[in-house]
Amino acid sequence: MSEINYSVAIRTLGKAGKKYQMLLDSLVSQSLPPQQIVVYIAEEYELPKETCGKEKYVYVKKGMHAQRALSYDEIDTEYILFCDDDVWFPRNGVEQLFNSLISNNADVVSPDVFPNHERPLKGELMMTLSGRMRARRNDNRYGYKVMATGGYSYNKHPGNRALLSETNAGPCFLCRKSDFKKIRFEDESWLDDNTYAIGDDQVMFYKMYLTGLKQITLYGSGIKHLDAGNNLGNKEKEKKLIEADCFFRTIFWDRFIQRPEKNFFKRIYNIISIKYFFVFSYIVSILKKEPEFYRIKKRGRNRALQFIKSHRYRSLSNLVCK
Repeated sequence: MSEINYSVAIRTLGKAGKKYQMLLDSLVSQSLPPQQIVVYIAEEYELPKETCGKEKYVYVKKGMHAQRALSYDEIDTEYILFCDDDVWFPRNGVEQLFNSLISNNADVVSPDVFPNHERPLKGELMMTLSGRMRARRNDNRYGYKVMATGGYSYNKHPGNRALLSETNAGPCFLCRKSDFKKIRFEDESWLDDNTYAIGDDQVMFYKMYLTGLKQITLYGSGIKHLDAGNNLGNKEKEKKLIEADCFFRTIFWDRFIQRPEKNFFKRIYNIISIKYFFVFSYIVSILKKEPEFYRIKKRGRNRALQFIKSHRYRSLSNLVCK
């Protein structure tokens, strides 16, 4: 294991504060320390005062997608550990990732930092009804799978082990630099045109799956997402997030679920699934007497449908599928 060299690529706005310092401190104290720590910070943002004395900064265009869909010319190691600025690793965290990657003959490994399997029954049922996510039981093979609604299902009893996955959580993952470049993530620049940063991780991981990369989720690693951001701090942010979700889901469904599908009956099922998702969402807003949220959801979906008809969308590169 000691002969493996890797670098860390961190995306940031430089505002994570103590949580960013915790990340840096945990990286330099790894049992398998990185060769480089390269931090990709958005243009016009000040460099953070937190430091471990080993990091190198590179200014890039702002955006969750733009700050990850890079050439990584600054990195010359075979493997890259991709991180957001609010992740923490136990001392053997990276070593666990490599052990898992090698022992499972996998191409990509991501720790499960959002324990969906711990969701209580009431929340589980509501998510299932909405079509957003669903718990799977008696599955000893897969961790996360993408559903026909554009949502995902998760393993209800994963245990402390590695399982195959079609998608993953994006705060942290490990893969070869060459494998990351295979998915042509730069083609998905439309992600940063949304009203709120959402969905870039799902697109990235599902493209890995469609490309044929073997992807696993590692449970029980002790790696933590410290959550530096406040996604829903006020009503305006909530409105932007809701519109962005409807915009993203419509495009994700069209580009990554429906278009690659060749089976006629599965295509019909996909159409029924996405219609169910949006009709259910609209009905919830009506029953809760939230006409503004209803209009926001419709606006997000309509914006996506217009984009799907555009020359820019039609010009996107075809997916490389296994």
